[in-house]
Amino acid sequence: MSAIPALTFPKLPDANTVVQSLDSLVMFQIRGRVASVTGDAVTVQGMTAPLGALCELMPPNAKPTLARVIGFDGTRPILAPMEAITQLAAGDRVRLVSNSMSLRVGASLCGRVIDAFGRPIDGRPLSEDLTRVDVSHHSPDSLSRPPIDEPLQTGVRAIDAMLTCGIGQRMGIFAGSGVGKSTLLGMITRGTNADRVVIAMVGERGREVNEFIQKSLGEEGLKKSVVVVATSDRPAAQRLSAAMTATSIAEQFRDEGHNVLLLVDSVTRFAMAQRELGLAAGEPPTTRGYPPSVFNMLPQLVERAGRTQKGSITAFYTVLVEGDDHNEPIADAVRGLLDGHIVLNRRLAHRGHFPPIDIPQSVSRLQNHLVTPEIGQAVMQIREHMVQYENSEDLISIGAYRSGTDPRIDSAIAMRDPINLLLRQSSEERTPLDQAQQVIVALANSPPPTVASP
Repeated sequence: MSAIPALTFPKLPDANTVVQSLDSLVMFQIRGRVASVTGDAVTVQGMTAPLGALCELMPPNAKPTLARVIGFDGTRPILAPMEAITQLAAGDRVRLVSNSMSLRVGASLCGRVIDAFGRPIDGRPLSEDLTRVDVSHHSPDSLSRPPIDEPLQTGVRAIDAMLTCGIGQRMGIFAGSGVGKSTLLGMITRGTNADRVVIAMVGERGREVNEFIQKSLGEEGLKKSVVVVATSDRPAAQRLSAAMTATSIAEQFRDEGHNVLLLVDSVTRFAMAQRELGLAAGEPPTTRGYPPSVFNMLPQLVERAGRTQKGSITAFYTVLVEGDDHNEPIADAVRGLLDGHIVLNRRLAHRGHFPPIDIPQSVSRLQNHLVTPEIGQAVMQIREHMVQYENSEDLISIGAYRSGTDPRIDSAIAMRDPINLLLRQSSEERTPLDQAQQVIVALANSPPPTVASP
């Protein structure tokens, strides 16, 4: 007798998801016409639509193009195209598609590369067991967030030992261009003990996407990751939506009870995309050309991460500082919204110190709640040695300092090489969290090597 094949039943969405999907549907046709096009802004007449709604621009001899409502000119909606426009003229038809944007999410999405709409771009169709969810969510209520009291392993010794991050914490990685942000993100992805990883590549160069997936992320890292891509040549509305899409996927995994690691590279390009949309909608430029909506959107993005009663989202947001100025508007605003910041130093990168994390300039605001007093004391001692050497580096490098003049400087000189040996790490190397913390305690408690007098 032949074996009866196992039956697989489709997974039904929960009632709340069904209600949200029905609320976003447009039960009748709402149409209008293109009135004018100014830059990336398309003004529509003859119809109305809510803010954030999706519409289709329908040129007569071209493929329909999705656009999103970003504002109003009187009673006329202003749309921002989410795809490249090939042909568009005044009087072309416009159709309301949905009152909000949605996408399909599920466990089988891991290992896939998708765009800002949730469509696969890796050449394979999506699985049928995915659940449709709305992209726009509110952040969890502040009083419903449990305290962050458990450390997250990243596999990077400099972070786990000196800048311990907690499950549900939000950290920023601040660096100029070409310092090593993508390499560090790949190391964190491969070394983390999170259940799921969601990566948003916002405004990256097209060449870097495949390079990051194959080299920085690797086959092992991709297995538990979802990569959302919107390259720099995509319209601003699509680049903006990529970060929101990645956050929505992370939220769905969190609500299923997982500990999720969310990586957004970069939040600066997210802000630049919103700057384009805000200026196109008629907002006045303020600080360095950024309209007020940019500084309103940033907390709406980062506050959606964190820990809830069901699961957690630990988020790392990269910030591309202009001209290595860490006090420029976006860097300054994001630093005030997050629970800590990791600064990558170009000078360390030029010395071959990788990852080039500037420990004295970096901080994890929750570290004291995540480590034992012994580890905390060891971290402070190592920081003191690093700051002492940094303050006296000019005298030491030109030979103006004589050994024995200041015992604190002598200790800093003696400890410099052991500290650098701890903080340096190849991109393929991974260190467990407890091992990294044991090394830092042993290093702080060991007598400093003696330095021969010149």
